Amino acid sequence: MATGRILDEYQILYITKGAGFFESDAASRRVGEGTVMLLFPGVRHVYKPDFEVGWTEYWVGCRGAYVDNLIAQGFISATRPVLDIGLDNRVLDLFSRILDLVRDQEPLYQIRAGSLILALMAEILSSVRKASLSSSSERLVQKAKFFMEEHIYGEINLPAVCEALGVSPSHLNEVFKAYTAMTPYQYFISIKIQKAKELLTEGDPVVKGIAYRLGFKDEYYFSRLFKLKTGVSPSKWSVSAPIPVDSGS
Repeated sequence: MATGRILDEYQILYITKGAGFFESDAASRRVGEGTVMLLFPGVRHVYKPDFEVGWTEYWVGCRGAYVDNLIAQGFISATRPVLDIGLDNRVLDLFSRILDLVRDQEPLYQIRAGSLILALMAEILSSVRKASLSSSSERLVQKAKFFMEEHIYGEINLPAVCEALGVSPSHLNEVFKAYTAMTPYQYFISIKIQKAKELLTEGDPVVKGIAYRLGFKDEYYFSRLFKLKTGVSPSKWSVSAPIPVDSGS
């Protein structure tokens, strides 16, 4: 590489519009909308937007043991400096919050910005994992969701879900969590609680009956879960739930 620069810190750059190129000792490729470039201390690199279109970028610099640990654990590497995550609102929001803190420089802004940079790296890595999911993985998640919706009134039997889909529990858990940020069990619980809210709002006051109908053998366990997810007990939900308003003429 004839030209370039070497940094003494890590930098994270996110391109949200436009296109250009990136080159380092380990990579040389086109970059564009939805690309993250990771710049490593001591590694020479060059990047430049196309003259005709330019690009819009967000960037932050950082130092610290946390990023060093990500390298040590194999999550990021100078041999993989370019990550394709697409346009991610959560990543953009974290960049904006970090930049706001640095601009305003309120008390302890360095500590607060540092914690947001950790969240930014976690979100980027999560987005990479989601973006790498194949179409077959997406179909698997959709089939799992459909199966659970179909069996919402049955017991939470994840082995049966896996058997119906022809996959192992560990594989389903890995793919489902990467795609939805929830485990299959958490998702199954969430749709059951949502259905319970609907039943209670529709006027079914018998908590025990709803619990059993939704596959919970223990109504007290169901009530604890419901309160944990909604903030109120099932017996109080129908009273506190908003009343639909008829906007028709």
